[in-house]
Amino acid sequence: MPTDITHSLTPQDCLVAMMVALSISDSTVRTSELLKIENQVNTLPIFGEYDIDRIKQVSNMVFDLFEEEDGIDALFGLVRENLPERLNETCYALCCDVAAADGALREAELRMLEEMRFELDIDRLHAAAIERGARARHLHE
Repeated sequence: MPTDITHSLTPQDCLVAMMVALSISDSTVRTSELLKIENQVNTLPIFGEYDIDRIKQVSNMVFDLFEEEDGIDALFGLVRENLPERLNETCYALCCDVAAADGALREAELRMLEEMRFELDIDRLHAAAIERGARARHLHE
């Protein structure tokens, strides 16, 4: 595997990258978020043929991009280039689940979700429905 995988991102890589980006957006990667990412990759049909070993490479790419001044813009550019538009709402839903996994939404996560809505061109009404579904799935008593 090449160390620079940005030129060979699969749609699934893009989904993983966005989930990781959401997780690190508040500068703290929580165990519950990592477990949510791993669970989604292990159980959802979109990841049925995905090589789970790529998660580490994709995560490292995201970490590296977040170290750069315009890294978040570069990440969104890569996702726009490599993620089919039909998977934009899937991507947003996966990220909402990661954000809700620990039972608390932080300001940085909310800003990242807002940016994702814009960059992925998610209709506000659809986004609200996706967000509500994530909130309902992750409620604590």
